[in-house]
Amino acid sequence: MTDTEIKLNDSERQPCEVWTRVMGYFRPVSEFNVGKKSEYAERVCFSEHKAAARVADMAAE
Repeated sequence: MTDTEIKLNDSERQPCEVWTRVMGYFRPVSEFNVGKKSEYAERVCFSEHKAAARVADMAAE
C-alpha cells in the first residue's frame, strides 16, 4: 500500500457540525449564544493519563 496524500479544494470540502452536551441535552455549537460559545472555547478536555500523573506527583511530595 502506498502513502498518497489526499488534497481537497475548498469547493470539495463539507463543513462539520460540532454538537456538545449543555444543560443535560445535546445542541450544535453553532446555535450557542456569544457567552456559551466563549465558555465552550475555554473548555479543557479531560485526560486520564495527565490526571494520574498529577496525582502521582502530589503523592510524591
